[in-house]
Amino acid sequence: MFRFEDPWVLGLLVLIPVLSWVRFRRRPRPATLRYAALDAVREAGGGVAGWLPHVPSVLRGLVVVATVVALARPQTGVSSESVLTEGIDILMALDVSSSMLAEDLEPNRLEAAKSVAAEFVAGRANDRVGLVAFAGEAFTQAPLTIDRGVVTGLLDELDVGMIEDGTAVGMGLATAVKRLQASPSASQVVVLLTDGRNNRGEIGPVTAAQMAQALGVRVYTIGVGTEGRARVPVNDAFGGPQYVTIPVDIDESTLREVAEGTGGHYFRATDNESLAAIYAEIDELERTEVEVENYTTWEERFGAVLLLALGLLVLELVLRQTLLRRLP
Repeated sequence: MFRFEDPWVLGLLVLIPVLSWVRFRRRPRPATLRYAALDAVREAGGGVAGWLPHVPSVLRGLVVVATVVALARPQTGVSSESVLTEGIDILMALDVSSSMLAEDLEPNRLEAAKSVAAEFVAGRANDRVGLVAFAGEAFTQAPLTIDRGVVTGLLDELDVGMIEDGTAVGMGLATAVKRLQASPSASQVVVLLTDGRNNRGEIGPVTAAQMAQALGVRVYTIGVGTEGRARVPVNDAFGGPQYVTIPVDIDESTLREVAEGTGGHYFRATDNESLAAIYAEIDELERTEVEVENYTTWEERFGAVLLLALGLLVLELVLRQTLLRRLP
């Protein structure tokens, strides 16, 4: 960015051609010399030799222009912005039970959930995000942090079999809520994804939801899985892979009760597209207003222009006293 702090000074440039014209009018007429032949005079006055005597005057004019520009105080600026925002604390609770290997989503429920969740985390620039994994038990995979790279890295490490099998939905939610208990943020959210119904753990989903409600934590629940039955890979008696078809059994009524009791929403994802759309909707629902303050830092540049004027003046004086010196 560029500006003049005192642009009105540039109006003095209008006086330069006026003063030049006045000076020209007042210049005394040169003496008249008589020559026997004019051809030699015409040849001597043409080409480079014809305009060289005017170089000092041009340089003097440029010195005046540069001086006026310097007096106008040219400045360059860098525009910046300060973002003032209070971020949201978000805990994602993700089911890693064996049924999450079902291939009704591509390549399976777990990998689809991890991929979409990673995109969700990448878009939360001003928020702290954490990660809880649950199956038969629940544990914190990533504490609340603003380092999105750490969260996505730990999210990628989640896999079936890292926890005893089962579906402890209540424990997963309770663990996430406990992580948010000490949070100073005014807005706290849990996004819980599962493909089944609670069958393990000391705390049920409704009890965990009551804990969340008491602490002001909003819960979004996602049931993932197609309608009817889904194909799941298992190992046969010899350790080789084979597929079995299992019924899709999502406790939607409980997940809806958990979400609505805390001011959140329940969503059903039956394919990759709907799962991505759900996270996009949650992303839009949980946005804080960002206050942006724009400001510009200006730096003075008149010094460089004055140096240019000084250089031109020195060059003019040198030329007048050497190459373009006029004899009396």
